Amino acid sequence: MYNDEVSRRRVLGGAAAGAVALGLPSTAASAATSTAYADTARWQEHARRVRITRDDWGVGHVVGKTDADAVFGMMYAQAEDDFNRIENNYLISLGRLAEAQGESAIWQDLRQRLFVDHAVLKRDYASSPAWLRTLMRAWADGLNYFLATHPEVKPRVITRFEPWMALSFSEGSIGGDIERVPLSQLEAFYSMRDLPMTDDERGLLFKEPSGSNGMAIAPSHTRDGRALLLINPHTSFFFRAEQHVTSGEGLNAYGAATWGQFFIYQGFNATAGWMHTSSGVDNVDEFAETIVTGADGNHSYRYGGALRPVTTQRITLSYRTAEGGTAQRSFSTYATHHGPIVREADGKWIASALMNRPVAALQQSFLRTKARNYREFIDVAGFKANSSNNTLFADARGSIAFLMPQFMPVREDRFDYRKPVDGSDPATDWKGEHSLRSLPQVVNPRNGWTYNSNNWPWTAAGADSPKAADFPKYFDQAGENPRGPQAIRVLSRERRFTPQKLIDAAFDPYLTAFARLVPGLVAAWDKLPGGAAQKTKLAGPIRLLRRWNHRWSASSTETSLAVFWGEALWAPLAQAAREAGMSMWDYLAERATDAQRLTALEEAQARLVQDFGSWQVPWGQINRFQRNDGAIVQTFDDTKPSSPVPFTSAQWGSLASFGARRYPGTKRYYGTSGNSFVAVVEFGPRLRAWAVTAGGVSGDPDSEHFDDQVKRYASGNLRPVYFHPDDLRGHVESSYHP
Repeated sequence: MYNDEVSRRRVLGGAAAGAVALGLPSTAASAATSTAYADTARWQEHARRVRITRDDWGVGHVVGKTDADAVFGMMYAQAEDDFNRIENNYLISLGRLAEAQGESAIWQDLRQRLFVDHAVLKRDYASSPAWLRTLMRAWADGLNYFLATHPEVKPRVITRFEPWMALSFSEGSIGGDIERVPLSQLEAFYSMRDLPMTDDERGLLFKEPSGSNGMAIAPSHTRDGRALLLINPHTSFFFRAEQHVTSGEGLNAYGAATWGQFFIYQGFNATAGWMHTSSGVDNVDEFAETIVTGADGNHSYRYGGALRPVTTQRITLSYRTAEGGTAQRSFSTYATHHGPIVREADGKWIASALMNRPVAALQQSFLRTKARNYREFIDVAGFKANSSNNTLFADARGSIAFLMPQFMPVREDRFDYRKPVDGSDPATDWKGEHSLRSLPQVVNPRNGWTYNSNNWPWTAAGADSPKAADFPKYFDQAGENPRGPQAIRVLSRERRFTPQKLIDAAFDPYLTAFARLVPGLVAAWDKLPGGAAQKTKLAGPIRLLRRWNHRWSASSTETSLAVFWGEALWAPLAQAAREAGMSMWDYLAERATDAQRLTALEEAQARLVQDFGSWQVPWGQINRFQRNDGAIVQTFDDTKPSSPVPFTSAQWGSLASFGARRYPGTKRYYGTSGNSFVAVVEFGPRLRAWAVTAGGVSGDPDSEHFDDQVKRYASGNLRPVYFHPDDLRGHVESSYHP
């Protein structure tokens, strides 16, 4: 319970002691104490105007008098649940991870600091709209107040949050555009040595695709004439907090907030909802610069018929030493008007161009949570500061929509921007931005539904989808994936959706990839001569797969065999598929040889026998959810408790996604990504919603809400959301001021 005097003594006592410990002169110590008094007074004023109510799932419902009060309480509640993840996100976004993890993270920090300049962010903060500065200060206040009142929480690096820091992490995507820069090649360039790209950077590893599913259903296709929205982000587990944030200034948003951010990233308010999926648009480009070095050692680059000076900037990074101390490394970095230099290729310096609008991005991210309908949502989209996400939208007026990222540079379509373009040719430059109207989109389609599964936009609404021929090719570089046909399959077969039917569609077990791939394997076995040893050896597995209905379940031995076979087939053909410019699924279906298919099945059979004693193992015995501790990177253990999960990786077409694999010392597969926060929302006179969060909302292993949703998560049994005040009656666990 909030206690004004206890909090005041604790906060001020710590500030005064800190001033003395630092040996500050009396005037400086006095100034520090004065600042602490001012901070404390402001914090406590916020706290008096905020109430946090925890429901019986531990979800924080934050109510503040103003938006700033709500932001203060939102951050305080997040910090209660998992301060470690908040700090970690800002160590990454600020380019300070090496200060906690050591020199091994220095290149990740350098990559970040090429685009995120602290001095620039401070100037951006100072020139931001007054209302946004107020929210950023409340954001910092909420976190600092938490630290001041919880001395047992020991930050690794960031002991005080400054308001401008919020601009370093201004949108909630699972992977920022900056992360497209390969670290190996950044290190090679700035350490002046040759380093090969990793298999991961080359896209050769089998791994869970990061992304999401979103579906919006129009009233014409629902039983009760109300729009429905599926919110199904596929992220690393525990990446976002589930929260409900309300203010007396019109804020009333529920959903998933990325740890440390003061807006609901994927969620809904009383009359509108939004779901983001990672987009396949090409709006991050590379320019190959022709460098000329003068006799004085200064660098220039060719642009048209002229030479332009390369911009040089000194970046100094701190890192934690093995002894626990601090050291620094400095780098002379380079940039052209296209962007910072991130690598070298074929004798050219490669500059990376991407959206960098933190103030506009933060405004758009927050204001869209207050949009009450499609028109207001589009008005907010006019900031054009969303670069990485598609959006599925629905509202209580019955509108549904599929929207692409609003930041889209105009380019000449004759150039292939999937590869570095010639930076010396002015024709390759970005030429302004596309208007919102000129983007591929779907608004209130006649067919009554729209979706995205991180695939191309050309099937987003069946026959009512945008046509690829009408747009430059840079609007898609993702192509199709197996979840796309599965989404169309479940959406097309139902004309009277209910919330439960939409939940059932989201957890439909059909695996489109295996429905396409397994017949080729069976046909390859059928062609073998009758006396062939391989035909005899694989007769049992083929018999099992031949009669399979291509559906996952915890008891399915076919799913286990198919997944192990698919992974064995994937690995040796990844490079060939990349060189052929084909998706892995197309390559496996169309180019894999019979011998490769059968050899992969032998390998799958052998691995199952080796690890589990039989090649007929129920999928649920292999595919497990385990949460042993609150660490960001978990350690898995076959001897510790875990729970079966029936759905598979999204790679195989499952809409419900569970990205799992073996880890050192394990035979079972343990999930770390995929379905995270899942919700279905019905928009009507009175909003209704159902949701589930991977594991639970708390990062504290001692909390009952650390893993209290595991069974619901695995079974797709979403719980009712307590959105309205009367929904909470009888479900309140605690209610308090910060």
